[in-house]
Amino acid sequence: MINHDEPVPGEMLPILAGHTSAGRLERVLRAGHFAVTTELSPPDSANRHDVYERACVFDGFVDAMNATDGSGANCHMSSVGMCALLTRIGYAPIMQVSCRDKNRIAIQGDVLGGAAMGVTNVLCLTGDGVQAGDHPEAKPVFDLDCMSLLETIRGMRDKAEFLSGRKISTAPQLFLGAASNPFAPPYDFRPYRLAKKIAAGAQFVQTNYCFDVPRFTEFMARSRDLGLLEKVFILPGVGPMASAKTAIWIRDNVPGIHIPDAVIDRLAGAKNQKQESQNLCVELIQELSEIEGVSGIHVMAYRQEESVANIIQRSGVLQGRTPWYPGRDEQLLQESSGK
Repeated sequence: MINHDEPVPGEMLPILAGHTSAGRLERVLRAGHFAVTTELSPPDSANRHDVYERACVFDGFVDAMNATDGSGANCHMSSVGMCALLTRIGYAPIMQVSCRDKNRIAIQGDVLGGAAMGVTNVLCLTGDGVQAGDHPEAKPVFDLDCMSLLETIRGMRDKAEFLSGRKISTAPQLFLGAASNPFAPPYDFRPYRLAKKIAAGAQFVQTNYCFDVPRFTEFMARSRDLGLLEKVFILPGVGPMASAKTAIWIRDNVPGIHIPDAVIDRLAGAKNQKQESQNLCVELIQELSEIEGVSGIHVMAYRQEESVANIIQRSGVLQGRTPWYPGRDEQLLQESSGK
């Protein structure tokens, strides 16, 4: 007989006072720990083991994994599909929702489905244009944008109702996130755009790649002056580049990514460019962690996922804390019993 009251693996109950979800990421951030998130590249496959093999390289080093939703407007396994697999064995995914491909009916359905599977974190994105991806002939939707999406999901959570006003019998309990890019002009506008996202419902923010620490520091200072840092958890994005050539291509072809010439020159002059990029990533994490208002780090290591554990370990930002991973509870039990 099925026990319908059995919690989803990895689901944390009850929801603590002042929290909007039962998830580990919100608990880690609200407890004042330095959080680590990363991006899980979706497979071009219908094999669930491809997802698990990609996820396990992060075991013990990250608090949550972004299940990307057609990033770059390219087709892969869906975010909601990856989340279904990840929550099944207890991982804490961040379900990304892009407004590019679905209207409000489909999006709200996915939010309810994700929450029912144990998803506690949702990152709201407008989404890249279809012309950037491998299906440029696809019809874009953009029924909502990141702001209206945040407001929609917040209403589902806090008012227990759909955007239409129809009631939801059991509201999704979610920790809402948004993206921010302090490195794209107009720079002075970025803190004000962050303020709008917070007003719409964002509780945590992951930024684009941060290679320009002075510019990010200025963004944080202005956000502090506006009183925003008391209202949101900010996780700047970092990540290793395979080479100087890769960094140049990304800078020239991916909108909104700023990589200073000094970074390119450093990589170009290194004997082992991939290793030097990882060294730089460690240094950036350490430097960013010292900035007032930074609550964690978001590591994007496309096709270098196996390097994330080493980068985080070398950075020291976990300060001896080991994030949960499948089997950790059993391992701790065995260690405590002397087995």
